[in-house]
Amino acid sequence: MIVHRLAWVALVALIILVIAGATVRVTGSGLGCPDWPTCWGCLIPPTSVEQIDVDKLDLNKFKKHAARKGIDPDTITQETVLESFDPVHTWIEFTNRLASLPLGLATLLLALFSFGAKQNKLWIVGLALFCLLDVVVNAIMGAIVVRSGLQPGIITLHMALAFLLIVVLVTIIWLSRPEVSHKGMLLPARNKLKIVSLVFFACLFGEGLLGSQLREQTDELAMSAETEQGIAREKWGEELGATIIYKTHRSFSWSLLLTSGVLFFWMTREKHWKAKEPKLIFAMVVAMMLMGVVLGHIAIYPVVQVSHVGMTSVLLAVTWHWIMRLWSTKSVAMKG
Repeated sequence: MIVHRLAWVALVALIILVIAGATVRVTGSGLGCPDWPTCWGCLIPPTSVEQIDVDKLDLNKFKKHAARKGIDPDTITQETVLESFDPVHTWIEFTNRLASLPLGLATLLLALFSFGAKQNKLWIVGLALFCLLDVVVNAIMGAIVVRSGLQPGIITLHMALAFLLIVVLVTIIWLSRPEVSHKGMLLPARNKLKIVSLVFFACLFGEGLLGSQLREQTDELAMSAETEQGIAREKWGEELGATIIYKTHRSFSWSLLLTSGVLFFWMTREKHWKAKEPKLIFAMVVAMMLMGVVLGHIAIYPVVQVSHVGMTSVLLAVTWHWIMRLWSTKSVAMKG
């Protein structure tokens, strides 16, 4: 039972961390703490520039970051570094780091207590150890992201590991669930129902990674906006709309609507089923597509970006829970 609860705690902590990370990116706070594991050379971030000991900072790192933004590295001095300090960005990034602590603790405890699991022990132990490894690797990736100056590609890999962790945690939650009666849990027996569910999940996972690629491009637009040749935020949508990634992301979104609609249609024809996941999945897909319309055709609002990423994480968890349930519960003949 404790394994089940710890997996839930870890899953909630992970989704909160994903939302916190998205907030960091849309606010441009990715380098609010330019060093790691300290922040501006301090264990507790400064609230004013007077609290910074500039001698503790690596000036070469700031010069490399400036070069990536098209700024002459020779113009970077201790004085200009101090001028770049923004307490709001610093504390947003530091809060993101703090949000990782509950996840790290929960996965560590999950790995320890998994050895006492009474059912599916080998599976749960293996998956729990994988979760711990995933968190450790992702923490290292987070440090690389900071040290690389938000290097494209690394951020998407960072997100992919988070998505994978969601899948594994949901699997542990299902495998460690208390024994329950299957009454009211009968599901239609159709291979095509399982296939469509897996296709939807694969498209969703891919869409999440494509979305991360788009957010990398918005990061670059945000950096360029600080230069004289930069593009104003209200024109970012037009700039992104011309890219292959955006067009692919937009096209694949229709596959999500189609497959989730098929699941919803098939399941609503069954009078005895109790599973609510298909309804929730379809509703979230519609909501996310509406958000996509806002981002693509109106403006790239930060709150919509964060909501889009957060809902993707929740949708991944709900979808995989549905797939686990579809494969695990008793089945009956399906109409049609």
